[in-house]
Amino acid sequence: MAKAVNIDIPGGSVSGHCDDKFAAIAAEFARNFTERNEVGASVCVKLDGETVVDLWGGHFTRERDPATPWNEDTVTIVYSSTKGATALCAHILADRGELSLDAPVADYWPEFACNGKEKTTVRMMLDHSVGVPVLREKLPDGSVYDWDYMCDRLAGEEAFWTPGERHGYHAMTFGWTVGELVRRVSGKSLGTFFQDEIAKPLGLEFWIGTPEAVEPRISPMIPFRPEKGAPLSPLVQLAFADDKSIPALFLFNGGGFQPNSREAHAAEIGAANGITNGRGLAGMYAPLACGGSLGGTNIVSPEAIARMGQVSMSTHLDETLRVPTRFALGFMKSMDNRGQGIFANMILGERAFGHVGAGGSIGFADPECGLSFGYTMNRMGDGILLNDRGQSLVDAAYKGLGYRSNDGGVWIA
Repeated sequence: MAKAVNIDIPGGSVSGHCDDKFAAIAAEFARNFTERNEVGASVCVKLDGETVVDLWGGHFTRERDPATPWNEDTVTIVYSSTKGATALCAHILADRGELSLDAPVADYWPEFACNGKEKTTVRMMLDHSVGVPVLREKLPDGSVYDWDYMCDRLAGEEAFWTPGERHGYHAMTFGWTVGELVRRVSGKSLGTFFQDEIAKPLGLEFWIGTPEAVEPRISPMIPFRPEKGAPLSPLVQLAFADDKSIPALFLFNGGGFQPNSREAHAAEIGAANGITNGRGLAGMYAPLACGGSLGGTNIVSPEAIARMGQVSMSTHLDETLRVPTRFALGFMKSMDNRGQGIFANMILGERAFGHVGAGGSIGFADPECGLSFGYTMNRMGDGILLNDRGQSLVDAAYKGLGYRSNDGGVWIA
């Protein structure tokens, strides 16, 4: 039984509800504000589709003004956590037999099948092996807000490697490579399909292409600023060493994306501009933790969930992130790089799948235990995947379920 929570934190409070079984989540959430420099955030946990944790707190802006708290209905951009929503759209179409995962992309998007991409399959688009993680030529400012322009550029881009033979995180391009397939097969824009087939049926406040009426509720993101002399990630090291490398093009050829602008919120960027909160992320993954249906709403079949959770691509050196990574079809799997001394971790259960967003947001489902989870925040943290704020909440969730260890790289009971 979830009980009301009200915890004082510096200049504000944490509010919401939490089941006694998961009291450690509330404690860690409050600790994020007192010890880990959290500004504003939300976390939601569902078990077998029922909400057991729903907390929010802190401040709407970096100034930590008590007059502008992060409220129950505050939302923010969740960056790459959006990829989970985009991938789910594709899986819905595949589950209905409208999109074949093993079909050539040319069957749906003939213009894409050129310049070394002729044998690309839909599966390769989803698991980041298609070979167009970035674009070589300069993107004009504002171009990332133009769906047709970005799809045309990607269709004509020469592959960086033979599709399927290597793996590199498609940090921004995933939104169009997969999103355009959704648009061509369904006849709806990605954001419209997501609303019609997922967000509205599940009652979620979650948008890819956010209405202007929501704008006053969107907490602005606070960029991460590394401390002077802090070690650089392998991605950043290569980006500065080689301005033609994939990491450099990823970091410095962003097409003028400004995450706190109305233009960025209004566009449909399926890799990076979803707007929601912890409740929206946990709610999207809830049916995926419960066999595909929730409250009479069917999203996908159990067979589709099995496909979503299988590792499709794993590498010791991601061509973009420059660290070991593990991916399912459109989703991230548990990644444990602690032994390598790099801050690139996301430690979940073995059957869990989901996605992190830049700065540390995360949403995932774990069908093994019926768990769905969402965490969002406005102050971006260090690291490529989760930082200690988000991972501490994930760890507390698994411990609340009786899991005992993640020493092996995944949580085990």
